[in-house]
Amino acid sequence: MSLINTKIKPFSATAFKAGEFIDVTDEDLAGNWSVVFFYPADFTFVCPTELGDLADHYEELKGLGVEVYSVSTDTHFTHKAWHGSSDTIAKIDYAMIGDPTAEISRNFEVLREGEGLADRGTFVIDPDGVIQVMEVTAEGVGRNAAELVRKVRAAIYVREHPGEVCPAKWEEGAETLAPSLDLVGKI
Repeated sequence: MSLINTKIKPFSATAFKAGEFIDVTDEDLAGNWSVVFFYPADFTFVCPTELGDLADHYEELKGLGVEVYSVSTDTHFTHKAWHGSSDTIAKIDYAMIGDPTAEISRNFEVLREGEGLADRGTFVIDPDGVIQVMEVTAEGVGRNAAELVRKVRAAIYVREHPGEVCPAKWEEGAETLAPSLDLVGKI
């Protein structure tokens, strides 16, 4: 079953953000757009490239009213240690949630049971706590934060413009579509 258009499940965790440990729950996501960005593990290879890329786009996402939460099954202590030892990870300003119980990874159906690691899962969640975009990639396939920003912009646009949809490769300011019987077979 797809998680698209489903409400996120309750969770509570500790994260490392801005040099501090903070508590994060599903309630913190309520009322705002959010990106929840799962990755397998700290101190690995593809993960820091993805998290660094996301850090490079964090201000742009915040400007859209979007908060970012990265999640791995490592602890918040491990996130702090990684933040302090890697130049790439040191530039991260968003919350790095520790999920050592795998509760959040299970909630989002990205946990690799038996391994204790999360798949590379990206979820865009609307202000009502409903998943609007999801993507899960294989271990060796890194994600692109610029494409994530494009998808977030499209999700926001569709929410703000009922009756319109964004076609492939849609960029902000480009034409959208208004689904109707007249369009069937014309595109």
